[in-house]
Amino acid sequence: MSCKNKLVCTSILDCTLEEVRRYSADPRNVDTTPDISLVIDGRTLTMALSSDLQDRFVDLAKRCRSVLCCRVTPLQKSRVVKVVREKLKVMTLAVGDGANDVNMIQAADIGIGISGQEGMQAVMASDFAISRFKHLKKLLLVHGHWCYTRLANMIIYFFYKNVAYVNLLFWYQFFCGFSGTAMIDYWLMIFFNLFFTSVPPIMFGIMDKDISAEFLLGVPELYRSGQGAGLL
Repeated sequence: MSCKNKLVCTSILDCTLEEVRRYSADPRNVDTTPDISLVIDGRTLTMALSSDLQDRFVDLAKRCRSVLCCRVTPLQKSRVVKVVREKLKVMTLAVGDGANDVNMIQAADIGIGISGQEGMQAVMASDFAISRFKHLKKLLLVHGHWCYTRLANMIIYFFYKNVAYVNLLFWYQFFCGFSGTAMIDYWLMIFFNLFFTSVPPIMFGIMDKDISAEFLLGVPELYRSGQGAGLL
């Protein structure tokens, strides 16, 4: 899309969106996904992100397999990320390799910087750093799955050991008539979480691997098990 004025941009958005909706409503295309890509330049993007066209642009974008925004400013990049996150209520991930991507990386829920010839500004502003774009697949499918399962198991174990400890003190109060008598020495209570039960959560959080890296890369569908509180 490349429009010179807002009236033309509105007309193109409405016509394109109507065609896409008609395709989706056709019973013959129920189980098919339209192979639609949207290419929009910076000037048109400014008009599409205005308050009156924003909803139509997001509706069209979410029906496309890919959206390419070309010749856009760093502020427009971050604006696109914020609009998608606010309108679609989804978690966003931004990948950049230069200083002009810093705003976009910081606006996203998760920012990934690629270290390269354009400097280290994107890496310094990101949550994760990779050396090549091809490493993004392993970062998401393997390390993302492992991190989710580790945190889920660690949190469950953390609650379990504390509930067991509190229940022990609770039932002891019936034995001592709710006199407030201490069942366990004060220093042992401090060391319970600090030393006695700290190793298993740490091991879960660092070393647990429920599925091998090769299997996760071979079956990308397993990534969906971590969406929608699949393990929690």
